[in-house]
Amino acid sequence: MNTEIVESFSQMVREKSIDKDMLANIIEEIFGIMVKKKFGQEAKHSVVVNMDRGDIEIFLERTIVETVENPELEISIDEVNEKGNEDELEVGEDYVEKLPLESFGRRLISVARQSLNQKIRDIEKELVYNYYNDLIGEIIVGDIYQVRKNDVLINHSKNELVLTRAEQIPKEKYRKGETLRAVVKSVTRPKNGPPVVTISRADNLFLRRLFEIEIPEIYDGIIEIIKITREPGERAKVAVTSKDPRIDAVGACVGMKGVRIHAIVRELNNENIDVINYSPDSVVFIQRALAPAKLKQIDIDEEAKHCTVTAASDQIATIVGRNGVNIRLANKLTGFEIEVLREEKSFEEYEDDIELVELREELGTDVVDLLINNRYDTAVEVLSAGVDELIKIEGVDKEKADFIIDTIKNQFEEEE
Repeated sequence: MNTEIVESFSQMVREKSIDKDMLANIIEEIFGIMVKKKFGQEAKHSVVVNMDRGDIEIFLERTIVETVENPELEISIDEVNEKGNEDELEVGEDYVEKLPLESFGRRLISVARQSLNQKIRDIEKELVYNYYNDLIGEIIVGDIYQVRKNDVLINHSKNELVLTRAEQIPKEKYRKGETLRAVVKSVTRPKNGPPVVTISRADNLFLRRLFEIEIPEIYDGIIEIIKITREPGERAKVAVTSKDPRIDAVGACVGMKGVRIHAIVRELNNENIDVINYSPDSVVFIQRALAPAKLKQIDIDEEAKHCTVTAASDQIATIVGRNGVNIRLANKLTGFEIEVLREEKSFEEYEDDIELVELREELGTDVVDLLINNRYDTAVEVLSAGVDELIKIEGVDKEKADFIIDTIKNQFEEEE
């Protein structure tokens, strides 16, 4: 029975990749519990496990007395003599007895096996937790084995990893059997079940790690990533700087004919990536963050972290970007709240004037008739007059005058 138990335990451990010393400690602990169940909680005992020989030895130590008062710690001299007192021990001395394993019975052995199974499961959970906890922030490669409604399950080293919807790149398609790269984001310990390992393809750290993989100068520390801002699947901005004046940080990141940055873009489902040279000068950095838009003027309030940029009308769309993504990323990258102002165009620059009668839909028939009755026939004439002149017209207050001016300006911009 002795050898059978050790071999059985050893087999379980080999399957779970637990070392022999750890197994021996577990067996000692479990058989120690068995001794206490049979002889009492105060019983003095020792368990010796030799994994190489497949041997377990259990010893019980009690004090020899004339009359037993505490059977957990004492044994009578008469009982000692009955067991065979070869060393002629006397009252007051310690009696160490080797307990046959079979003396515990099949039931206690079965309980020990169940306890060991539970211990091994707990240790296995701990090993998995520690392994992935050390990998937080690192990229792993696994195979997709299940695609569910709200998450994707990844097989990595026989462990299950979870790519939740929040950590996925929007609109990216995942298929069973495909290989997937992601960064380990977190590891949690639920009360029941194995540790939950969450991976991410949407986290900024994933993009940082891809830069380190594809760009040796970043991995070697020659080029430093100062900051990353990203809207996964849409666009990202990466500010970099070179510690070696001979190396162009942006050029090194982009690579010959864009080969380096294109590898990253493909991995991120064609996410646009702007690589920007960092500058400690806020004005220069903001200008680079909004490139390729051309700015007329930049006014900065360093204390309030507010910036006002002025640009021509045809540059506004480039500054803002599709659905505002470019200006949002520039805000996060620079740390400034950027306000965009459209540069006012002088009336002489408008190539084609607009007859007011053509603006009845935009301004309203009553407003157009009112302006015409006060000798304003074209849009440029109204703009040249300005708010101060318009409010002199009966029935036109400042609010209405502002509405008229803004509507006409917008109409010119739409036509451009």
